[in-house]
Amino acid sequence: MGELGNRPRPLEGLRIADFSRVVAGPACTRWLADLGAEVIKLEPPEGDLTRKIKPRRAGISIYFSQVNCGKSCICVDLGQAEGRRIARELALSSDVVVENFRPGVMARLGLGPDELRAERPELVYCSISGYGQDGPAAQRRAYAPVVHAEAGLLDLAARARGIDPMPEPVSHADFAVASQATSAVLAALFWRERTGEGQHIDVSMAETMLAHMEWSAIEANGGPGDEVPIVNPARATIVRLADGSHVQLPGNPAATFPTMCRLMGRDDLLEKPGFTTLDERASHIEEIDEIVREWAVSFPDLPAFEAFVGRERVAVGAVKRLGDLPAEDWAVARGAFAPVADGAGGDVLLPFSPLRFSGLDVGVRGRPAYQGEHNREVLARVLGLGAEDLDRLEAAGVLVSRRP
Repeated sequence: MGELGNRPRPLEGLRIADFSRVVAGPACTRWLADLGAEVIKLEPPEGDLTRKIKPRRAGISIYFSQVNCGKSCICVDLGQAEGRRIARELALSSDVVVENFRPGVMARLGLGPDELRAERPELVYCSISGYGQDGPAAQRRAYAPVVHAEAGLLDLAARARGIDPMPEPVSHADFAVASQATSAVLAALFWRERTGEGQHIDVSMAETMLAHMEWSAIEANGGPGDEVPIVNPARATIVRLADGSHVQLPGNPAATFPTMCRLMGRDDLLEKPGFTTLDERASHIEEIDEIVREWAVSFPDLPAFEAFVGRERVAVGAVKRLGDLPAEDWAVARGAFAPVADGAGGDVLLPFSPLRFSGLDVGVRGRPAYQGEHNREVLARVLGLGAEDLDRLEAAGVLVSRRP
């Protein structure tokens, strides 16, 4: 599992012009590349911002590699007329364009959806932005931490935990919107297959976050009120075992307490005042947590604890460091990480595609590319530019390449 063979890939033969940068757009196009599409990433002369993020492997940012591996990288100065002409021709020779500039930027470069689709109606054009292509917030700058705040995630987490708002350690909004954009591109390609008609896709990070949070509908309709939610991830108990490891238990402790009482051999606790009903227990969460934690610390390790609570079909998960995951038995068996050649004789471990098809290959192919590495190959093959033209464009700074 997790290895590429010689089977066909589902998006073979499709070409994607990737004008996106940082995370949201590049993650979308990385996943499309995993599915077999040819992705040509166009970078500005200064390169994608994420190329500057350390650590690096063989001179290329590992962060950049995760969302850009498997792409052909060209570096074009869109500030020059010839650079814009090259970008336009490349876009018009593609099946899909993906961009995540603020609304209007691509149009000002002559690369907007209306301009390109007027010439190529079958083009699928995907625009990713913070707040959508229209509306009062369309021109606001948006990065994942900002959207986490604006879309209610930080407030929701703070209220659930009884703390001040804190930033999230991962870019939920970026990867969530990338997932939605990928689905939208595939749907548009299916529609084009049936009708011959392309689409302009408008997907926003803020709306995506609302769609990806299970509390959005409840909060929008006045909040939970006095109701005690049976499922409340923020209140699920984490216990510590005798060996110092931490283990996550599922569910709202008020709802799962009867099960835990059976496991502890303490059904008598359910007769204790304040513990009899779900609503009563909801007012004594901290006390319930403490009872369960004091009991759990008597178990030597995770295998012993998991085997015992498994009697009541209770799921548990050890709290693990992300860096330890490549060695986990399930990750090894599934091929969750793939060693990818770094171009200097070594490998860099990257997350493999989580998708498995019965008769198709899916996953990262190729190595992370340096800035402008494929300028000459791509522009000669796709646009038919000759060596003299390429030399001239390089001399004029229209094409830029930087080896690490």
